[in-house]
Amino acid sequence: MQLSNEDLLRLNVLLRQNVKAIRIDESRLTVHALTDKGEAKVTLNPNGREELYLRLVRELLSTHVLGSPGGYPVYIRRWTRMGQARDKESLEKLLLLGEPEAVTAVVHAPELNREIATRAWWSYPNADNARQLLAKPLVANTDLGRELAEFLLEFLPFEAEAKAMIDSVRLVLQPNLLSAKAIDTLWKRGRRKQAYFIGFLQAVPDALPEAGRASPLHNELQSKLAPLAQTNPLAAALLRTLSPQGQLFFKTAANVMDKIASQEAVVELMAALANYLSDIRPDAKHYRSIEEIEARIAIEYETQGCPYHQCLDCMVEYQALFNALLRLSMASEFLVAPILGRTDAIGSVMRRRLEPVTQPLMTAMRTLNTQIKV
Repeated sequence: MQLSNEDLLRLNVLLRQNVKAIRIDESRLTVHALTDKGEAKVTLNPNGREELYLRLVRELLSTHVLGSPGGYPVYIRRWTRMGQARDKESLEKLLLLGEPEAVTAVVHAPELNREIATRAWWSYPNADNARQLLAKPLVANTDLGRELAEFLLEFLPFEAEAKAMIDSVRLVLQPNLLSAKAIDTLWKRGRRKQAYFIGFLQAVPDALPEAGRASPLHNELQSKLAPLAQTNPLAAALLRTLSPQGQLFFKTAANVMDKIASQEAVVELMAALANYLSDIRPDAKHYRSIEEIEARIAIEYETQGCPYHQCLDCMVEYQALFNALLRLSMASEFLVAPILGRTDAIGSVMRRRLEPVTQPLMTAMRTLNTQIKV
């Protein structure tokens, strides 16, 4: 089979223009091109099997871009799997192949610039590419970033995987992408899909869109710990935790943990907890059991001059609060990995199996926030 004379002529005329990107609509058998003059298209007229005909079209594009009709598969593997899709010219060529995987390689490239990002989004607009592009600072604070955020927000109800939901929420909550009203609506939707709340906990832990209530201890400890908090991260973390937003953070985290339904969501919630208290984590060790964490707290108790010991010297009567903070600061996905690695359970079965980890963490959160009832 060969391309029809009409299609061959029209495609060659198209390729003689200064084409920026090419997209093939397989369902409508149309080749779209982004040029200096705007969008152009060629409607194909297959003279045989459509699948084979589209392959011939891509071979023509490959010949034009690479000089070889059979070069695409080897070419794409070389660039994406060996990290060679790096310079501007290479990325531009990938966008001329009319192949979704090539566009995916472009959006993952660390050297992506705004112009190429815009072309890539035109070439293959889907949720995965939107997330990858919005994760790049050079894209986030632009008109394209706002377009990507709106796309992800509209697509969010159709996401099936918890990780995709969490990543989408976290990314659209970057500054200047959504209105206050849109953020508030998204927060309310989290009451039905709690994976959304994890995205909030990761993205805006100190600016959750709800009024929190300060701990009854906040004012008392504010006056006692304020001088120490200027140099002691544990004291500062306790004041932050007892504030209205800190109390709301742990109340939300506890509610999510009580109803969490997937292993992906568990991992992401643990990441949110670890990030919130990263400033007071005593070391970089990956703790894999509650017992290891308790042993590390005992070491802190014996270590003169450490932040924990300074806090106890100042206010030993609140040792339980400081212990709870340290316990939560050492939580991470590694703490649940030994359990999740032995099961594919989800829902209530998964939650029961995680109780040796989650119950001590829930106790720590209740210690810090007496409003938690779960």
